[in-house]
Amino acid sequence: MREPGAGDRDRRPRGTLSAAGRGARVPGAHPDHRRRDRLIRPGATRSDQERPLRADRTSDDDIEDLLRRHAPQVLGALVRRYGHFDPAEDAVQEALIAAAGQWPEDGVPENPRGWLIRVASRRLTDRLRSDEARRRREETVAALTPADAFVAPPPGEGPTGLGGRAPSEDDTLTLLFLCCHPSLSPAAQIALTLRAVGGLTTAEIARAHLVEEATMAQRISRAKRAVRGAEFRRPEPEDRDRRLAAVLQVLYLIFNEGYTATAGPELHRTDLAREAIRLTRSVRRLLPHEGRVTGLLALMVLTEARTPARTGPDGELIPLDEQDRALWDRTAIAEGTALAEEALAQGPAGDYQLQAAIAALHDEAGRAEDTDWPQILALYELLVHRTPDPAAALGRAVAVAMVHGPRAGLAEVDALAGAREGRRHYRLDAVRAHLLERAGELDAARVAYRAAADGTLSEPEARYLRMRADRLAP
Repeated sequence: MREPGAGDRDRRPRGTLSAAGRGARVPGAHPDHRRRDRLIRPGATRSDQERPLRADRTSDDDIEDLLRRHAPQVLGALVRRYGHFDPAEDAVQEALIAAAGQWPEDGVPENPRGWLIRVASRRLTDRLRSDEARRRREETVAALTPADAFVAPPPGEGPTGLGGRAPSEDDTLTLLFLCCHPSLSPAAQIALTLRAVGGLTTAEIARAHLVEEATMAQRISRAKRAVRGAEFRRPEPEDRDRRLAAVLQVLYLIFNEGYTATAGPELHRTDLAREAIRLTRSVRRLLPHEGRVTGLLALMVLTEARTPARTGPDGELIPLDEQDRALWDRTAIAEGTALAEEALAQGPAGDYQLQAAIAALHDEAGRAEDTDWPQILALYELLVHRTPDPAAALGRAVAVAMVHGPRAGLAEVDALAGAREGRRHYRLDAVRAHLLERAGELDAARVAYRAAADGTLSEPEARYLRMRADRLAP
């Protein structure tokens, strides 16, 4: 099969598996019944293949959620059975198109996942057969057919009603492990995860990363080629922790890029942040007793709860200590706090559990001055001993300043800057500027604010930092 070019495999209707939270809807019934009939296997009737079994009407939003939830499971089932990532993804999208056209009109099947797997499997089988010469067809089909298929029906088919049998397990986590394969770079892991598991189109992923669609299509194609020979299974126990850590890191990177975009005109990319939360919820559903997963979900939910207060009427950035906390999402804070407590009870406190506990302390404070900074500093002390993450060290420096004064915090920031000479991050300058301002060194603070503004590619952050510098002008 050829590798995709720009825009390939993005043929599903606008709204089907679109970015989470954008309000897009799955299209209604397609008026051309012949379009749907083309998806029916020759020699079979629609009634014995694709007729949904439940006649009640379902809202477009419900169908959107249903398709998003089942898409990675369907793709995982096909990759597990046939081992062809690219054509399997094509077949799944064609099944989604069929569902988006039929389900709003006819109702959702009793077994929607089995329905999607059955239709996608037939589309994939037809494609594989049409790509092979007649002489090789039987050999290819035999090679692609697992041994148990000779004694058991394939997923989504069989005598158990029209819906057939569904896979015995949810392949979402296995698919995530594949997308976060150690042979891939972090950028490739993120792109492939958003494409195969998140269901975002190539164009949407390209926009999120501020690159051309053709560039992103090539990146995704290279990632698919890199994992083509990888076995589709969950890692062995001795490798599981490392591979799960990579999955969680990718999800956290997606969330961070959504919560505070590293470049471009927008501070917050709701689609990416919400997609990361949705995917993390899926992982937690499969690993409910894994403290790292629960902790990461808690951290995301607690952080995202502040979003309504992070920007002003004109999109300007509002720092945490100046936000109107009445705008924070208290329902999300309650959920996140409960998750953080559960995560700490699920085993030794890891990085995500500690960060979630810090976020909960921030969110529980009714006013900025009510924040329990001594407790936050104690948690940061534990965190920096566990991880070399510079962001954790910088957070600890801020906590030191809030507990022991701006001079103590400046000493910590200067030590970090010295350790990272030549790799200086603009956030170091931003924190240093804030602490210099609190210490009364306004000229030095102004210089640091401008240095931070020059170092960021985020337009809202740059505007905010320059505004702070201008306020300190004599």
